[in-house]
Amino acid sequence: MGNSQARPAVRWARGTQFIKHAAAGVSAAFAAQRLQLAAKAALAAGLAFFIAPLIPGSASHYAYYAPLGALVAMYHNVAGSVRQGVQALAGLAVGIGLAVLLVNVTDPSPLTVAVFMGIGVLLGGLPGLGSGSDWIPTAALLVLLVGGSNADDFSVGYLVQMGVGVAVGIAVNFLVFPPLHLQAAAASLDDLRLALGRQLTDMGTALKEEWPPEHEEWSRRSDELASATRSVRHLVKEADASRRANPRRRLHPRDVDQDYRNLRQLERVTFHVQDMTDVLSDVIWESDVPYTVPLQDNVPLADAITATGELLCSLSDGDVEQWAERLAAATTAVETCMASTAGRELDPGAVPASESILLSLHRILRSVRPGTESAPS
Repeated sequence: MGNSQARPAVRWARGTQFIKHAAAGVSAAFAAQRLQLAAKAALAAGLAFFIAPLIPGSASHYAYYAPLGALVAMYHNVAGSVRQGVQALAGLAVGIGLAVLLVNVTDPSPLTVAVFMGIGVLLGGLPGLGSGSDWIPTAALLVLLVGGSNADDFSVGYLVQMGVGVAVGIAVNFLVFPPLHLQAAAASLDDLRLALGRQLTDMGTALKEEWPPEHEEWSRRSDELASATRSVRHLVKEADASRRANPRRRLHPRDVDQDYRNLRQLERVTFHVQDMTDVLSDVIWESDVPYTVPLQDNVPLADAITATGELLCSLSDGDVEQWAERLAAATTAVETCMASTAGRELDPGAVPASESILLSLHRILRSVRPGTESAPS
């Protein structure tokens, strides 16, 4: 009976989770950045198809490849468009050369096509080709199947029209609202600071509650913090890439090198917060760990953890005076806790975890003191 009642609840939970993921996917698909990219891709494809018939010679007969080239070159930053377009053209050139070699050496057959396709995949491993590696066997196969007896004209037209499309795609991405992702990177750094600060303040609250604490969400956030840090690193890299070859960068100056330095410091802070989370959750809920937090350490340790969490939260405010006050308060709280633990008496055989947590707090404070990357300027 119990299992039959539980199954609908499980199915409902799974269904709800699926709907949430689907809604998130649809929201991401229609985000402003995605819509802008789609509009520019449409514009580039239309322009490329308009220009393609104007190309002199037999290449004009293959105008439908120009929009494809425009789509290939369309990327969410200008430097990426250039890189992706050039790599695609390089892969096409190698693939077309491979197909022309096959046509001139022997007649296409299942065996020769298989051999040359295998060679094309192997050539895709050449350094520097990047996304162009996928175009080598594709281009070779298209020349063989579509070009047929007119392989030479098709090869030239295919490559030229793809080149026209790539050039149009890069030009559109460069001239029409070239994207900058600086604000997303800055916001993600602030969000990570706040998440780390909230984690510490929640841990400080748990230490003052009757054990086991009523609130235990913080004990399951270690993986979330790691995932958040990886996401921030990705966004900072995207911000850096969006500045390259972007004419708008002069209108929106930002020290991305400082963002990288702040990121590295926050990654260190995240490591220490994760370590504290694991230690404290083990102490509270695991009975077989060889260490504990002595009862007399709870209050001073909670004050030190909470003060450090409030300091991290204040890093996002930009209020230098408030940050300096909270730094002094956190330093005092940590030093007070260190003095308290140094003078206590322990039961024989007891291994306190307080010192490990205090060491992590000390390293966090050292990371955010004036003169280090995470300190506000």
